[in-house]
Amino acid sequence: MTPVFINFNGEILPAGTKLVSISNRAFKYGDGLFESMRLMKGQLKFADLHADRLQRGMKALKIDGYSQMDAWFLREKSEDISRRNKIKHGRLRLTVYRDAEGLYTPSGNKMAYALELQPLDEPRYFLNPKGLIVDIFPDLPKPTNYLSNIKTCNSLPYIMAGIFKTQNKLDDAFLLNQHGFLCEASSSNVFVWYQNHLYTPALSEGCVEGVMRQVIIDLAKKINIPVTEAQINPEILYEADEVFLTNATRGIQSVMGFGVRRYFNEVSKLLVDELNKL
Repeated sequence: MTPVFINFNGEILPAGTKLVSISNRAFKYGDGLFESMRLMKGQLKFADLHADRLQRGMKALKIDGYSQMDAWFLREKSEDISRRNKIKHGRLRLTVYRDAEGLYTPSGNKMAYALELQPLDEPRYFLNPKGLIVDIFPDLPKPTNYLSNIKTCNSLPYIMAGIFKTQNKLDDAFLLNQHGFLCEASSSNVFVWYQNHLYTPALSEGCVEGVMRQVIIDLAKKINIPVTEAQINPEILYEADEVFLTNATRGIQSVMGFGVRRYFNEVSKLLVDELNKL
C-alpha cells in the first residue's frame, strides 16, 4: 500500500505535497538530524531509545524544542500516521531540522520536523535468507568527533559508500574511521563474532549510536553472550567466525562473505529469535 499522508510540523498533508523552500536549512546545509524507526502491528518499536537518542542529538546540534521529542510524542505521532495511512508495518523516518534564515550562521534555532512512513510486509524481524557479500569502502574514512555518533542530515559518506557498493556489485560496504579502524556499514552498525566473543566498534570509533546496536548489546548480555565495545582492526574480518549488521528497520542482517572469507550465522540466528520476543 502506498502511503497517502505525511506529518509536517503537526499538520497531516498528502504525501506528494511540495513543502521545502529554497531557504530550507536541511536542504542547503544538511542542518538537521533524523530517526529511522520500525513500525510493527501499528506500534513504534523501541520508542524510549529513539527519543533519548533524538533529544541528545538535538541538544548537541543546539536545536531548540528537544524536550517535546519524548517517547510519548514519537509513539503518538507514529501511531497516528499508521492509522491514517492504514499501514501497520513499516519504516518511519522522522527528520528534524533547524527552521531559520541565515547562511552558515543561523538566525535562530527553532525546530521543524517531518514524519513519513514506508510500508513493509514483515510483522516481525527476519534474518536475511541469503547472507550479504561485503567489502571495505576505502575512499572516505569517517572522522571521529562528537557529531559522528549522530544521524545527521549530512549523509554523503554513506551515499559514496552506496555508490561504491553498487559499482562493485556488493550487498553492503564497511566504512573505516580516520585512524583506519572498523567503524560501521553504509546504513548499519557492525558486530564481529571472534573466538567466542562478540565485538562491535565503540562509539569513540565514530560509528552512529544505533538504537538496534544498543538493543543487541543488551540482549547479548542478557543471554550470557560476552560482548565488548572496542577498537577493531579490520584485519579481524579475515579471521572472524561470524559478522552481522544491525539497524532499527531490518534488525539483524548476516554477512556471508568478505573477500574469500565465509562466515556462519549461528549467533545472529539466536539473537533474532531473542529480538522477536521483545
